[in-house]
Parts: sequence; C-alpha cells; structure tokens
Amino acid sequence: MKKLLLVSVLAVLMMSFQIFPISLKITIRDELGNLTEGATVTLYKTEEDYINKENPVGSAELTNQKGIASFKNLEPAPYFIYAEKGEMNNIERGVQTDTLQKGRVNKATIIID
Repeated sequence: MKKLLLVSVLAVLMMSFQIFPISLKITIRDELGNLTEGATVTLYKTEEDYINKENPVGSAELTNQKGIASFKNLEPAPYFIYAEKGEMNNIERGVQTDTLQKGRVNKATIIID
C-alpha cells in the first residue's frame, strides 16, 4: 500500500512539471516605446556569460509581430537578457529578470536603442 501511494505521488509530481513548465515572454520595444518585430533575444544564466555573449540558455528567439519572444521549459532562476536588432540593443539597460516562478507566465519588457 505504501509503495502504491509513493508511486502515485511521484506520478503526480512528474505530471505537474510537464503541465506547468516555466515560461518567459519578453516584449521588446524601441526607445519610443514601439513594439519591435524581428529582434533577436538570447537568455544567459550568468552575468559573465551575458557580457561575453557565450553559453546561451537554448537557442535565440526572434520577436513576433507583437514584439514578443517566448521561452519555455526554463528553470526557476533569474536570467540575463540580450536583445538586438540591427544596430539597436539593450546594453547598459535593464537586463536581468526576477527569479522565474512556476505555474505562471513570467514576463519582462526590454528597451533597445
């Protein structure tokens, strides 16, 4: 009986990780506040990786027509965001997220100029 209960609890825990993956939606705007389609957005786990532009978390994503890049299956941690389009980027601007939360869509807005 205890074994069955343990297996059931483990099954529920495994399903909850699949049902509620941690995601992050990043909106990119230009210096005038306009949504920026076609910007490249990359996530990094450490500030050093962000500065050196190495060891990204997964592949870079392009923003859609609404200026949004989406990332899924992330860990509950803070991330450093680098966004660029042409000569515009977010260097020296807000680049770190709060610790991402499970069970909700985490969001951030980045300004590039």
